[in-house]
Amino acid sequence: MALSEFELIERYFAGRRAVAPNVLLGIGDDCALLKVPPGMTLAVSVDTSIAGVHFPDDMSPADVGYRSLAVNLSDLAAMGAQPSWFTLALTISRADEAWLSEFSAGLFELAERFSLPLVGGDVTRGPLSISIQVGGLIPDGKALLRSGARAGDAVYATGSLGDAAAALALRGDAQAGPSHRELFGRLHRPTPRIEAGMVLRDLASACIDVSDGLVADLGHVLKRSGVGARIELQCLPRSAAFRELAEQFAEPDALVLGGGDDYELCCTVPPEREVLLQARFAELQCPITRIGRVEAEPGLRCVDARGEDVPLRDAGYRHF
Repeated sequence: MALSEFELIERYFAGRRAVAPNVLLGIGDDCALLKVPPGMTLAVSVDTSIAGVHFPDDMSPADVGYRSLAVNLSDLAAMGAQPSWFTLALTISRADEAWLSEFSAGLFELAERFSLPLVGGDVTRGPLSISIQVGGLIPDGKALLRSGARAGDAVYATGSLGDAAAALALRGDAQAGPSHRELFGRLHRPTPRIEAGMVLRDLASACIDVSDGLVADLGHVLKRSGVGARIELQCLPRSAAFRELAEQFAEPDALVLGGGDDYELCCTVPPEREVLLQARFAELQCPITRIGRVEAEPGLRCVDARGEDVPLRDAGYRHF
């Protein structure tokens, strides 16, 4: 006999209760009861992941669970928030216990890394869809916004860009070699830069996570801040795996500029804070690279090693 909704919740989700001082009541009632400590601001974000749209249909259930939470935590990282709790609304076609077991294992593998409790949600029947809402805490007045960039600020990016888009370009070759596996790992299990975001609270003037592609997401910062920027193509960080396989891609630069699904942070930093930025990130052991400079004239320019403009197409993921 198939599991009922409540049996499913109890078996795969409710039993993983984490102790959290800001959660007064979690799963088991009509609402969760959550407390925001004095001097803190609550940051809330929600994202939906749909099979065949936001992740490949053949992605393993464990990776689906892990990735669905990771992409939400990336939004908290972009604001400088410390994750505090999350909710899950899961739509599945049937109560497949093997799938649910793997999905919940991947989900809680990441949640437990941040001592993050699941405090509520919903389960319903239909095409596979995962909606996760995350809540995080930020000291009052310390939230990173998109609107603070100023002319003269440096533009930085964490990690490497283009890996997830490269993996999508290599569909079917996930096990072809170590570099292939590394790129697919970046697509299936992105790293939410929570610690980096918390460090940037005291250093960056603006920040965003790179989900739809560098050109598109940096463009959001520039528009909200009323400025422009110049980025240097040769400075954009590429992983060793990406460089090794670059010849297999028709337009490798396009993957780095607009591929999306990187979930790295792109931030702007006043010049007087750059030395401290490098020191703090060396302690984190998180790579961060200066990729350009904010300019007063609106718009985004990209130049090559000779200083010549590189055409920027309408890059980035579009939902509609």
